[in-house]
Amino acid sequence: MRMRSGTAIAGVAALAVAGMALTAGFEPVRAHGPTRQKVRESIEINAPQDKVWAAIRNFQDMSWLPPVTKTTGEKGNEIGATRQLTLTGGATVDEELYKYEPDMMSYSYRITKVDVKVLPVTNYSSTLTVSPAPDGKAKLEWAGAFYRGYPNNDPPPELSDEAAKTAVSGLYKTGLEALKKKIESGS
Repeated sequence: MRMRSGTAIAGVAALAVAGMALTAGFEPVRAHGPTRQKVRESIEINAPQDKVWAAIRNFQDMSWLPPVTKTTGEKGNEIGATRQLTLTGGATVDEELYKYEPDMMSYSYRITKVDVKVLPVTNYSSTLTVSPAPDGKAKLEWAGAFYRGYPNNDPPPELSDEAAKTAVSGLYKTGLEALKKKIESGS
Protein backbone atom coordinates (compact mmCIF):
# COMPACT_ATOMS: atom_id res chain seq x y z
CA MET A 1 0.00 0.00 0.00
CA ARG A 2 2.76 2.42 0.89
CA MET A 3 4.41 1.84 -2.44
CA ARG A 4 1.26 2.67 -4.33
CA SER A 5 0.75 5.87 -2.29
CA GLY A 6 4.30 6.95 -2.96
CA THR A 7 3.92 6.09 -6.64
CA ALA A 8 0.63 7.95 -6.84
CA ILE A 9 2.15 11.04 -5.22
CA ALA A 10 5.16 10.86 -7.50
CA GLY A 11 2.81 10.55 -10.51
CA VAL A 12 0.78 13.59 -9.48
CA ALA A 13 3.96 15.58 -8.89
CA ALA A 14 5.27 14.57 -12.32
CA LEU A 15 1.99 15.68 -13.95
CA ALA A 16 2.13 19.02 -12.13
CA VAL A 17 5.72 19.62 -13.25
CA ALA A 18 4.83 18.64 -16.84
CA GLY A 19 1.82 20.98 -16.74
CA MET A 20 3.98 23.86 -15.52
CA ALA A 21 6.50 23.18 -18.27
CA LEU A 22 3.78 23.20 -20.92
CA THR A 23 2.31 26.48 -19.72
CA ALA A 24 5.58 28.29 -19.00
CA GLY A 25 5.68 31.55 -20.88
CA PHE A 26 1.96 31.57 -21.62
CA GLU A 27 -0.36 34.13 -20.05
CA PRO A 28 -3.70 32.79 -18.92
CA VAL A 29 -6.65 34.06 -20.90
CA ARG A 30 -8.63 36.58 -18.88
CA ALA A 31 -11.82 37.28 -20.77
CA HIS A 32 -14.20 39.73 -19.23
CA GLY A 33 -16.81 42.08 -20.54
CA PRO A 34 -17.50 45.63 -19.54
CA THR A 35 -17.76 46.78 -15.93
CA ARG A 36 -20.57 48.93 -14.56
CA GLN A 37 -19.64 52.60 -14.70
CA LYS A 38 -20.97 55.31 -12.39
CA VAL A 39 -21.27 59.07 -12.76
CA ARG A 40 -22.42 61.51 -10.08
CA GLU A 41 -22.75 65.24 -10.65
CA SER A 42 -24.33 67.84 -8.39
CA ILE A 43 -24.94 71.56 -8.23
CA GLU A 44 -26.01 74.06 -5.60
CA ILE A 45 -28.97 76.19 -6.59
CA ASN A 46 -29.78 79.46 -4.84
CA ALA A 47 -33.39 78.49 -4.13
CA PRO A 48 -35.28 76.50 -1.51
CA GLN A 49 -35.52 72.72 -1.90
CA ASP A 50 -39.26 72.89 -2.64
CA LYS A 51 -38.69 75.20 -5.60
CA VAL A 52 -36.01 72.92 -7.08
CA TRP A 53 -38.17 69.83 -6.51
CA ALA A 54 -41.11 71.58 -8.19
CA ALA A 55 -38.94 72.10 -11.29
CA ILE A 56 -38.00 68.40 -11.66
CA ARG A 57 -40.71 66.38 -9.88
CA ASN A 58 -42.88 65.75 -12.93
CA PHE A 59 -41.37 62.69 -14.62
CA GLN A 60 -43.35 63.57 -17.75
CA ASP A 61 -41.53 66.91 -18.16
CA MET A 62 -37.86 67.05 -18.98
CA SER A 63 -38.03 70.38 -20.82
CA TRP A 64 -35.27 71.71 -18.55
CA LEU A 65 -32.68 69.47 -20.24
CA PRO A 66 -31.29 71.42 -23.25
CA PRO A 67 -31.13 68.62 -25.88
CA VAL A 68 -34.78 67.64 -25.16
CA THR A 69 -37.27 69.29 -27.53
CA LYS A 70 -40.34 67.26 -26.58
CA THR A 71 -41.45 64.83 -23.86
CA THR A 72 -44.42 62.48 -24.19
CA GLY A 73 -45.42 59.81 -21.74
CA GLU A 74 -48.00 57.86 -19.80
CA LYS A 75 -48.96 57.32 -16.14
CA GLY A 76 -47.55 60.57 -14.69
CA ASN A 77 -45.36 59.82 -11.67
CA GLU A 78 -46.64 56.28 -11.01
CA ILE A 79 -44.12 53.48 -10.76
CA GLY A 80 -43.91 52.02 -14.27
CA ALA A 81 -44.67 55.38 -15.92
CA THR A 82 -42.98 55.82 -19.27
CA ARG A 83 -41.73 58.79 -21.23
CA GLN A 84 -40.13 59.34 -24.58
CA LEU A 85 -37.69 62.19 -24.97
CA THR A 86 -37.29 63.65 -28.43
CA LEU A 87 -33.89 65.27 -28.84
CA THR A 88 -32.60 68.01 -31.10
CA GLY A 89 -32.14 66.30 -34.46
CA GLY A 90 -35.05 63.88 -33.92
CA ALA A 91 -33.45 60.99 -32.01
CA THR A 92 -35.53 59.53 -29.17
CA VAL A 93 -34.83 58.02 -25.77
CA ASP A 94 -37.42 55.81 -24.02
CA GLU A 95 -37.40 55.76 -20.21
CA GLU A 96 -39.33 54.13 -17.36
CA LEU A 97 -39.84 55.37 -13.78
CA TYR A 98 -39.08 52.66 -11.21
CA LYS A 99 -38.87 54.61 -7.95
CA TYR A 100 -40.66 57.80 -6.92
CA GLU A 101 -40.24 59.27 -3.43
CA PRO A 102 -41.70 62.78 -3.24
CA ASP A 103 -41.17 62.91 0.54
CA MET A 104 -37.43 62.34 -0.12
CA MET A 105 -37.51 64.64 -3.21
CA SER A 106 -36.07 61.85 -5.33
CA TYR A 107 -36.93 59.59 -8.22
CA SER A 108 -35.15 56.91 -10.25
CA TYR A 109 -35.63 55.83 -13.83
CA ARG A 110 -34.01 53.60 -16.42
CA ILE A 111 -33.52 53.90 -20.15
CA THR A 112 -35.45 51.18 -21.94
CA LYS A 113 -34.41 52.14 -25.47
CA VAL A 114 -31.69 54.36 -26.90
CA ASP A 115 -29.42 54.20 -29.92
CA VAL A 116 -25.80 53.97 -28.70
CA LYS A 117 -24.92 56.59 -31.34
CA VAL A 118 -27.09 59.02 -29.34
CA LEU A 119 -25.89 58.02 -25.86
CA PRO A 120 -23.14 55.35 -25.81
CA VAL A 121 -24.55 53.34 -22.89
CA THR A 122 -26.52 50.19 -22.15
CA ASN A 123 -28.38 49.10 -19.03
CA TYR A 124 -28.60 52.70 -17.80
CA SER A 125 -30.36 53.77 -14.60
CA SER A 126 -30.36 57.15 -12.94
CA THR A 127 -31.55 59.02 -9.84
CA LEU A 128 -32.32 62.71 -9.30
CA THR A 129 -32.32 63.92 -5.68
CA VAL A 130 -32.86 67.34 -4.10
CA SER A 131 -31.31 67.90 -0.66
CA PRO A 132 -30.56 70.88 1.59
CA ALA A 133 -27.43 72.98 1.10
CA PRO A 134 -26.00 75.76 3.30
CA ASP A 135 -27.63 79.21 3.46
CA GLY A 136 -31.10 78.04 2.38
CA LYS A 137 -29.87 76.74 -0.95
CA ALA A 138 -30.68 73.37 -2.47
CA LYS A 139 -28.34 70.72 -3.81
CA LEU A 140 -29.48 68.81 -6.87
CA GLU A 141 -27.67 65.54 -7.52
CA TRP A 142 -27.92 63.42 -10.65
CA ALA A 143 -26.35 59.98 -10.34
CA GLY A 144 -26.25 57.25 -12.94
CA ALA A 145 -24.95 53.73 -13.42
CA PHE A 146 -24.57 52.03 -16.79
CA TYR A 147 -22.46 49.86 -19.05
CA ARG A 148 -20.63 51.15 -22.10
CA GLY A 149 -22.34 51.00 -25.46
CA TYR A 150 -20.28 48.04 -26.70
CA PRO A 151 -20.93 44.86 -24.71
CA ASN A 152 -17.87 42.87 -25.78
CA ASN A 153 -14.13 43.20 -25.26
CA ASP A 154 -12.10 45.71 -27.29
CA PRO A 155 -14.80 48.34 -27.89
CA PRO A 156 -14.36 51.00 -30.54
CA PRO A 157 -13.34 54.34 -28.96
CA GLU A 158 -16.80 55.89 -29.37
CA LEU A 159 -18.41 53.03 -27.38
CA SER A 160 -15.77 52.61 -24.67
CA ASP A 161 -16.10 53.07 -20.90
CA GLU A 162 -14.48 56.50 -21.18
CA ALA A 163 -16.82 57.59 -23.99
CA ALA A 164 -19.84 56.48 -21.94
CA LYS A 165 -18.67 58.28 -18.78
CA THR A 166 -17.79 61.43 -20.71
CA ALA A 167 -21.18 61.50 -22.47
CA VAL A 168 -23.20 60.95 -19.29
CA SER A 169 -21.15 63.40 -17.24
CA GLY A 170 -21.48 66.05 -19.96
CA LEU A 171 -25.24 65.50 -20.17
CA TYR A 172 -25.62 65.80 -16.38
CA LYS A 173 -23.51 68.96 -16.17
CA THR A 174 -25.41 70.58 -19.04
CA GLY A 175 -28.75 69.71 -17.47
CA LEU A 176 -27.81 70.84 -13.97
CA GLU A 177 -26.39 74.16 -15.21
CA ALA A 178 -29.50 74.80 -17.32
CA LEU A 179 -31.79 74.03 -14.39
CA LYS A 180 -29.78 76.27 -12.06
CA LYS A 181 -30.01 79.14 -14.55
CA LYS A 182 -33.74 78.59 -15.09
CA ILE A 183 -34.60 78.45 -11.37
CA GLU A 184 -32.33 81.29 -10.25
CA SER A 185 -33.54 83.60 -13.04
CA GLY A 186 -37.17 82.83 -12.16
CA SER A 187 -38.09 81.63 -15.65
